[in-house]
Amino acid sequence: MTGTAAPAPHHATDPAVVVGDDGLARPAWAATDPLLRHYYDTEWGMPVCDEHGLYERITLEAFQAGLSWATILRKRPAFRTAFDGFDPDRVAAYGDADIERLLADAGIVRNRAKILAAVTNARATVRLREHGGLPALVWSFKPPQTPRPRTFAEIPTTSPHSRALAAALRKHGFAFVGPTTMHALMEAVGIIDTHLLDSHRRGTSGIWPA
Repeated sequence: MTGTAAPAPHHATDPAVVVGDDGLARPAWAATDPLLRHYYDTEWGMPVCDEHGLYERITLEAFQAGLSWATILRKRPAFRTAFDGFDPDRVAAYGDADIERLLADAGIVRNRAKILAAVTNARATVRLREHGGLPALVWSFKPPQTPRPRTFAEIPTTSPHSRALAAALRKHGFAFVGPTTMHALMEAVGIIDTHLLDSHRRGTSGIWPA
């Protein structure tokens, strides 16, 4: 972590919610690290409804399994370079030489199973175009209601809808798409809103009211 240390934060009602020096309330995980704070303030939970964006998010969520999101976020520029900007058509055409290239790339997470899943999922994304496309499939699992957590303990890590989405994606040939990973995807792309009620980002997606 780099940069000048932030001033000591003040706590809101929930100790997991931190009011920063700018007066805005955020969850503790997004309160101090400048990279995570920017990601939380500008990107996390905002709607992603295009094929390219969803393929990238599914890929990065798979790479994140077992690691911190901060690790993946710091490596995201390198991931984008290594995977041709997450263009599904280009990644779908990868062969053995590309797999070896990726395994030798110190800028990304060099996990063979996850790299192979990225290629598998690119090919599945391309095939899905004949069945309505990836965005239509993913967003069809938007639930009728979203969680309204006041504390971290109230934020679910799976749901019936994330389990159903994972099963549907697996049926279409996707890999590394378990219920927990897909729940994280649904949070990240705005399908559900799990911002804490005290957070300044609650309700900002335009999908769900605060």
